[in-house]
Amino acid sequence: MPYSNRQLPIQNAVFLVRADPIICGHSTEARNLAEAALALGMENVHIVSYPISTLEESSLPLKPLETISPYSPGITVDRPDPLGDYKVLDGRLGLGIGGHLVDLLHRLPGETMLMDLYLVPHGQMVMQAVNSFRLSGCSSSVYTVGEAVGSDITNVVGNALAEGRLGAAQILLSNYLEHDLPVAVSRFTKDLIIAAGREVDSHLGTLFTGQLEQRVGISYPAIDTAAYLEIEKQPDRVDEVLKNRGLERDGYVMFLSRIAPAKGVDDLLAAWRNCRLRGAKKLIICGNGPSKALIRELASDMPDVLVLDDVSDAEKGALMHACYAWCLPSKPRTEFVETFGIAVAEKMLAGGLGPVITTRTGGIPEASGGHCLEHEPGDVEGLQSCLNQVAQMSDQQRADLSAKARAFALRFDRKEILVNLVDRAASQVEAA
Repeated sequence: MPYSNRQLPIQNAVFLVRADPIICGHSTEARNLAEAALALGMENVHIVSYPISTLEESSLPLKPLETISPYSPGITVDRPDPLGDYKVLDGRLGLGIGGHLVDLLHRLPGETMLMDLYLVPHGQMVMQAVNSFRLSGCSSSVYTVGEAVGSDITNVVGNALAEGRLGAAQILLSNYLEHDLPVAVSRFTKDLIIAAGREVDSHLGTLFTGQLEQRVGISYPAIDTAAYLEIEKQPDRVDEVLKNRGLERDGYVMFLSRIAPAKGVDDLLAAWRNCRLRGAKKLIICGNGPSKALIRELASDMPDVLVLDDVSDAEKGALMHACYAWCLPSKPRTEFVETFGIAVAEKMLAGGLGPVITTRTGGIPEASGGHCLEHEPGDVEGLQSCLNQVAQMSDQQRADLSAKARAFALRFDRKEILVNLVDRAASQVEAA
C-alpha cells in the first residue's frame, strides 16, 4: 500500500550512524530515513551519532560544517559525550552512546524502531542497550534493524578471516542476527555476508550460513527522490550554482564521491589526458578523502581539472544535473568494495543530459540498472573509450539514456523504503 495512505505501527524512530559531517553515503541515508520518518508522522525522530570533536580527530573525510544543510525541525541529532575517565582504555564512546540509547528508550512513549547503520560498533551498542531492558525486568516496545554495509564485511569480517581471528567474525555475525531484522544494502552485500558465514562455519563448526540465507533481507539505501526531481524545475538556481563555480551547463564532466583509491579517480585523470572531451570540457573532482593531495598533484599540470573539496549539499544536485557526463570509475580493493553506489542513483535522479559512466563493481549494477556506460574496473582505456563515446552521442541520445536511468532510480524513494523496513521489522517481531 502506498505510504501516503498508511498509518505506521510505530511512533518513534532512532537511527544510530556516523552522521554528518562525514562524507559517506550512509550518513546521507540516515538523514533520508529520519526525514521520511518525520514526513510519515512519527512523533519522535532521533539521529544518534558522535561528538563533532571526535569526528574531527578521526581520519574520516568530513564536509566543512558550514556546507551541511540543516535537518528539518522535529529531528533531534544527539551526540552523547564519552563516559568514563582515562582508566577506561577503550569503549568510552560506546558506553556513552549505548547509555544514551537506553535513556531514549525509557523516555519515548509507544513503539520504537531502533536502527543501526554499520554493525561495527553500532550494532553492538544497539543490542547492548536493548538487552539491558530484557535483563533488567523493564519493558521496551522496540524493533531493532541492523543494516550491514560493505565495510562491515569487506573490512571487519574480511580482515578477521584473513588474519585467522575467527572469533571476531563470529561476534559480528552473532550480533547481526540478534537484530529483529538484519538487512543488507544490496544483493551483492548479502552474498558477501553469506560467504563470510560459510567460511566461519567451515572453521568453527558454527551454523551461520542457513540463518543468514533465511533471515537477511535487502533494503536499498533510501534517497530523497523528490528533492532531485525538483532540480530541473529550478533552472535559475542551477545557473546560480554554476556561475558561482565558474562553470557552464554541459561544460564539464563530474566525479563526486570520497577521493580514495577504490573510487578510481586516478584512472579518471589518466583517461582524461587523452580523451576527446579534453580541451572542450572541464573535469571537476568533487569530494574529500585520503587521496585528495595525491589527486591534486596528479592534476597539477592540467588546468582544466578542478578539485573541489567544499561542495555543499545544496550544490550537489545542481552540479549533477548540469554536467556533460558523470563518472564513478570504482574498482574493488582489499579495503573497500562498492556495495551499492548511492551517488550513482542520486545522479540518475538529478536528471539532465549527462549520462553516468561507471563499472560493474560490487553492487553498482543494482544502483544503475545498467542504464549507463560501463567499463571494466581499472581499465583506463575502457574509461577513455566511454568518455569518447559520450562525445559522439547526440543530445537526444544522452537525454534518452538519462530518462531511463531516472525512471529506474525512482525505486529508491526514502519513504517507500522506510515503510518496507517498518513492516518487515514488525512482522519479524510478531512471528518470533
